[in-house]
Amino acid sequence: MPESAAEKVKPAASPASEKPADIAGNISYHAQYNPHFSPHAFGPEEAFYATAESVRDHLIERWNDTYLHFHKTDPKQTYYLSMEYLQGRALTNAVGNLGITGAYAEAVKKFGYELEALAGQEKDAALGNGGLGRLASCFLDSMATLNLPAWGYGLRYRYGLFKQHITKEGQEEIAEDWLDKFSPWEIPRHDVVFPVRFFGHVEILPDGSRKWVGGEVLKALAYDVPIPGYKTKNAISLRLWEAKATAEDFNLFQFNDGQYESAAQLHARAQQICSVLYPGDATEEGKLLRLKQQFFLCSASLQDMIARFKERKADRVSGKWSDFPTKVAVQLNDTHPTLAIPELMRLLMDEEGLGWDEAWDITYRTISYTNHTVLPEALEKWSQIVMRKLLPRHMEIIEEIDKRFRELVISKHKEMEGKIDSMKVLDSSNPQKPVVRMANLCVVSSHSVNGVAELHSNILKQELFADYVSIWPTKFQNKTNGITPRRWLKFCNPELSEIITKWLKTDQWTSDLDLLTGLRKFADDEKLHAEWAAAKLSCKKRLAKHVLDVTGVTIDPTSLFDIQIKRIHEYKRQLLNILGAVYRYKKLKEMSAEERQKVTPRTVMVGGKAFATYTNAKRIVKLVNDVGAVVNNDPEVNKYLKVVFIPNYNVSVAEVLIPGSELSQHISTAGMEASGTSNMKFSLNGCVIIGTLDGANVEIREEVGEDNFFLFGAEAHQVAGLRKDRENGLFKPDPRFEEAKQLIRSGAFGSYDYEPLLDSLEGNSGFGRGDYFLVGYDFPSYIDAQDRVDAAYKDKKKWTKMSILNTAGSGKFSSDRTIAQYAKEIWDIKASPVA
Repeated sequence: MPESAAEKVKPAASPASEKPADIAGNISYHAQYNPHFSPHAFGPEEAFYATAESVRDHLIERWNDTYLHFHKTDPKQTYYLSMEYLQGRALTNAVGNLGITGAYAEAVKKFGYELEALAGQEKDAALGNGGLGRLASCFLDSMATLNLPAWGYGLRYRYGLFKQHITKEGQEEIAEDWLDKFSPWEIPRHDVVFPVRFFGHVEILPDGSRKWVGGEVLKALAYDVPIPGYKTKNAISLRLWEAKATAEDFNLFQFNDGQYESAAQLHARAQQICSVLYPGDATEEGKLLRLKQQFFLCSASLQDMIARFKERKADRVSGKWSDFPTKVAVQLNDTHPTLAIPELMRLLMDEEGLGWDEAWDITYRTISYTNHTVLPEALEKWSQIVMRKLLPRHMEIIEEIDKRFRELVISKHKEMEGKIDSMKVLDSSNPQKPVVRMANLCVVSSHSVNGVAELHSNILKQELFADYVSIWPTKFQNKTNGITPRRWLKFCNPELSEIITKWLKTDQWTSDLDLLTGLRKFADDEKLHAEWAAAKLSCKKRLAKHVLDVTGVTIDPTSLFDIQIKRIHEYKRQLLNILGAVYRYKKLKEMSAEERQKVTPRTVMVGGKAFATYTNAKRIVKLVNDVGAVVNNDPEVNKYLKVVFIPNYNVSVAEVLIPGSELSQHISTAGMEASGTSNMKFSLNGCVIIGTLDGANVEIREEVGEDNFFLFGAEAHQVAGLRKDRENGLFKPDPRFEEAKQLIRSGAFGSYDYEPLLDSLEGNSGFGRGDYFLVGYDFPSYIDAQDRVDAAYKDKKKWTKMSILNTAGSGKFSSDRTIAQYAKEIWDIKASPVA
């Protein structure tokens, strides 16, 4: 753009104004007086950063007002600990929540830009991977919107997980570059710094108290990311910790002696802690680094909470430590922050001088735990040897917790004595590899344990944690997950949002999602059908452009858009999806040209990242791409079927895919997916689900109606028996399943060796064999369900009604509802709006 366009707008700091002219002046001010780029440069990237910093002014003002308000009123506050936050782009969300989208759109036009184009310049923050991190971000949005006194705590990863490239060899991982320049949203808090110790030893002092000393000590520096509520003055904070070493830790003598690496050893170790999300843990060093990350988050966050409590303690009528749980609630988002339990005990006993009983009472009443998985590999178990080496004082505390728990069972629950081995925190059944069971530690030490969907919570109570329920029957709860309707409908799908607002005659549904039920009475209205279909087609065209831009594949917006986007994992069964597509391709090839013309054209899209060391997941990514390469270039069938792998799936990609979807696959083996939240996003956007009775699918089907959900597959209570039948050689594969596997084995999709992947579906038992996730068993009912999809899609009126009723039934799945339940039933906190 011409240089003069920016220069025409006079720079003037107007941080709080909502007038377009003042906003433009404020953007110009940031471009000139916060110069991150060469003078006079004002291309799209420079314009984005200046615009973001202008929006940040509004956020900081609200953040400061909210922080001061909480300080003065001193309400009980919740602190949400999570190793992941999958935030997505912030610009559109921030101006939307602040109610200034129109003003900013008008302001940036004065520089010759469209707001949407500038928003596209932003890189997704690489602070998370999948549903766990996205849930945490939705929760923060709802906490702010509900005016709750709450904060998020996480780590400021330099590279996050990885950026996914697809090559001829399959998935390639490269480092994320989201911080290569800087993030305009974060605010370094140089006055919020805490020491975090590793290694060392425990000293017993003359009075019998214990002190953790020696080892290495790093500094945790806080970065705050303001989180604005929707149509409220409240803005809460996501506080991210960065690990630092000090100037004192740099050995100048060694450096001048040429020992450069030795001189900066602690600085290098500090950098490692926040470099990568989930570093590989196959090595001893990898295990140590992961444990360091988890403890770093817990220790810095708890020190911050205690400092805040002590700051206000002197002003209270009662300044007792026993008040701590009446002012502080700590929520552990899965087992990653489990070390908050022994760390809070250590801080209370060793730093504040409390006895065990008082410290335990405070810790128990403060901590609550959300379980997100029943998968054995995800229920963390840490080596006792590694724990003792890295955190010697914490290992002592965990041993004492375990000892006292076992004594409790023996003295008060004699009937459970035979179950102690499976319930205790420390497992030494393998003397060569004794472990700490982190989930057990959470259950024993928390006042509340919750699952994240009705089915999942029932499995926790009836199976995974059944023995603990006998001891603490009221400890276990369900809190069905939710999503923020602001990001996942209002902002990412404006076409559909405007139609909903028009027909409901209100936009209040954005913060009261139950109002969507009002659409049901219009479900047969032809005018609504026409508007709904037009909005969906517009979203599909936008998605088709994205697919062309990132893959080079042209897809037909009039075909059925069938999408599965989520982390690649065998239990999520992307393999079932692609085997279904292979079978569909084979049938198309066998048809005459006339028969093909009767087929429902379909575009199958799959997206997601496979963990770098998860070989079978990476094979699935490779297979999807290999199948696509053949199908999409086959002139006989590519009018009727396309298969596309969407690379580098993230929040911003989801914001394009979900509005453009018509059928979405949520096909995990029943009983394996705790909840799922992308299923909620798809339904909310008028997409029909094909799925198993797993996780939140069960509740979605209840809410949207059985006729508006394509169900298939075994149910959770059948799975164990079906695996046993398989072990006993009773499984008889469907001929269609064998056909699909055989076509892959024939080399039809290239010369890559898929035998190890297909082997996982063979045999009756054994590691990596025996089809543990029941792909073969569910395949025939899956294909039958897909036939029902094809038939339903031909009836446009029926399909559009199904789409409308999916949106109309999505009210339950707002994260506002979920968080309101957490606040009332677990945290005991109340709204504290800024006046």
